[in-house]
This record gives sequence, structure tokens and C-alpha cells, in this order.
Amino acid sequence: MAILRTEAGRNPHNKSLHDLTGELSTRSEDFCSRWSHQFVRHHGTGSKTFNHSLVGELAYEGMHMAADPGLTLTIYAAEPDSTSAERLQLLANWAATEYRDVRR
Repeated sequence: MAILRTEAGRNPHNKSLHDLTGELSTRSEDFCSRWSHQFVRHHGTGSKTFNHSLVGELAYEGMHMAADPGLTLTIYAAEPDSTSAERLQLLANWAATEYRDVRR
């Protein structure tokens, strides 16, 4: 929701976004409550905990794309030699194995 709120703050006259948040607010009490209590903040760097039983906490860095203003590329990475890095590698290995099995 924070990214949606940031985009709404960046472009307050975006009719499509205004219509979307209006519809979500009328259809979901939870969305309406959360939307009305959120502040517009841009976080370009920090850490997030993913709700994944294997991965854990990852650091992130947001970079604005000079070729496409308004577009941000967000990169996530685990701290080197951390438990999260080991778990992320296990997840990557598992995904690669699954991908190879599907392609056969």
C-alpha cells in the first residue's frame, strides 16, 4: 500500500489511480481504514522482512530510472554470510530445480 500511496502523492490528478482507490475504499473496510491512515513517504533504501518461511530479512535499494521518469527499480539482497543469504540461496536452488524439471 505504501507504493500505491507514494504514487498517489506523486500524481494526485491521476484519474485512474483516484478511481481505483475510491473503488477499493468502498469495497473494503480494511483498505479504507488503512488508506486513510497512511502517510506519503518515499523509502529508497532499508530492509524488509518477507513473509516467506524460508527467506527472512532482505535489504533493498530503490533506483530511479533516468530513461523512464516515475519508474523505480527495486533490488533486494541478503546480507552476505547471513542466515537470510543461505536461505535465499536455497530458495534460488529450489526454483532453478523446479524450472529445469518443468522444461523437460
